[in-house]
Amino acid sequence: MNLFAGAGRKMLAHCAHRHQANPNRDMQTNIQNGELVRQKTRELCQAIVELPEFQSIRRCVESFMTDPEAQVQYQSLSEKGRQLHLKQEQGLPLDGEEIAAFDSERAAFFRNPVAKDFVDAQQRMQQTQEEVAQYVSKTFELGRVPSNEDFEGGSCGHGCGCHH
Repeated sequence: MNLFAGAGRKMLAHCAHRHQANPNRDMQTNIQNGELVRQKTRELCQAIVELPEFQSIRRCVESFMTDPEAQVQYQSLSEKGRQLHLKQEQGLPLDGEEIAAFDSERAAFFRNPVAKDFVDAQQRMQQTQEEVAQYVSKTFELGRVPSNEDFEGGSCGHGCGCHH
């Protein structure tokens, strides 16, 4: 659905006229608005950094980065996973030995507490990033700060139709 249906041409004409009327003022306003958005974004980042959950995530990542064994396990498992995925995409059959070897290596990886904590930390970090992105997207969609109720429907957005 076009958000500017009906009023689109009028709005574009108004914006074009306004821009022609005083381009220096508009540029200065854009610069000020951009700086305000950056300032508020930094404030959000600071609030995230101060969360105990963030500190926990950082500790897990730092532990992983100082554990060469966990890093080698991670790289090896990732490479084996990529190879199996590529083989599958090419329509080649996966043999039982390959799958068993991958499963065994994966189990060993997750028995390593540093490695397991690292993967868990990555997932928590990704969830936080997705939540922030959803709030920003919903703000643009609604034209206001979203409330919790705005997320209760579970759809991907206006006109999505997925109703998940």
